Amino acid sequence: MARRSDVQQDPRIAGDPESYPPEGPDEVPVTRGASPRRGGGWSGGGGRWLIWIGRVVLWALIIVIVVNGVRAPFERLSQSGDPTTATSDPGDMGFPVTQASAFANQFAAVYLNYDAANPQQRAERLRSFLPDDEDDRQFGWNGYGRMSAGAIQFAGIDVIDAHNARVTVTYQSGGRRGLLSVPVYYDGAGFVVSERPALLPEAAPAGLPPVAGPDRDSAAESELRPQLEGFFKAYAAGNQVDLQRYVANGVTIEGFNGEFTLDRLKDVIVPPGEANSREVTAVVVWAVSTGSTSPTPSLDDPRTQPGGLEQAYQLMIEKQGDKWFVRDVQGAKRPAG
Repeated sequence: MARRSDVQQDPRIAGDPESYPPEGPDEVPVTRGASPRRGGGWSGGGGRWLIWIGRVVLWALIIVIVVNGVRAPFERLSQSGDPTTATSDPGDMGFPVTQASAFANQFAAVYLNYDAANPQQRAERLRSFLPDDEDDRQFGWNGYGRMSAGAIQFAGIDVIDAHNARVTVTYQSGGRRGLLSVPVYYDGAGFVVSERPALLPEAAPAGLPPVAGPDRDSAAESELRPQLEGFFKAYAAGNQVDLQRYVANGVTIEGFNGEFTLDRLKDVIVPPGEANSREVTAVVVWAVSTGSTSPTPSLDDPRTQPGGLEQAYQLMIEKQGDKWFVRDVQGAKRPAG
């Protein structure tokens, strides 16, 4: 009697879509009489293991991509949620520069304003900036005279170490500008002015080199003046219907919506040239309302008369047909020297 072979041909892998559950705990279906595979290929199930491994890797990649895609927007929001926060600079030695500058600005607004008529107010406001053991409640002021300062802005900082820095702010008092150096101490939670501040002179204004007057096309200036007067009247009023009479096709220019009125077009400067596109400088005087409710402002009281502000604009104009139109309005620039 022939013995039955113990070798199982083409076994199935449990869990594979092509396999079936065994009929018993130790029974695995056996294929009898199966023809041998052509070409000498291996009939085992290792190829399906590779397929399963590939599926696992693919799903892992999909999960990583999804998680990163969800997490990235939150990280960007957390990093840029406060646009005014300064980034850490290794040169700052861990000292909080942005917070210290705000603290020094507030201190300077109190310190540089005093009035002998009400010294107590200044002393009370200074209290939150000074050490608890500071005996001089006016922090160096002798209680006489008065001073008024404004336009206080952060100018720079000299970081000494992780706890100490000198913050410099600019200020204006009357007709002069100056600097105030404020020594600041940081204990990891808050700030305090650690020593008397120091007034310093502001740098002199920059020397502006003279430039030669621009070459001018007087004929073009005479031609453009009525057109630009109409444009600036409509520009002040902000009426889009009127503005489109002076603005190039396809261009929209917003106006002032009546906040100003044109007092006069003082000057028009057109450089020479034959091009159909020109860069023009226009000097106008705006009439600025005082906001007075009086129907008849007094001619004897200059406070009730509208103010006048002379302004310089750079206009890009282009010729369409036989007429010039405005394409763009910017603030004027100084001619190159």
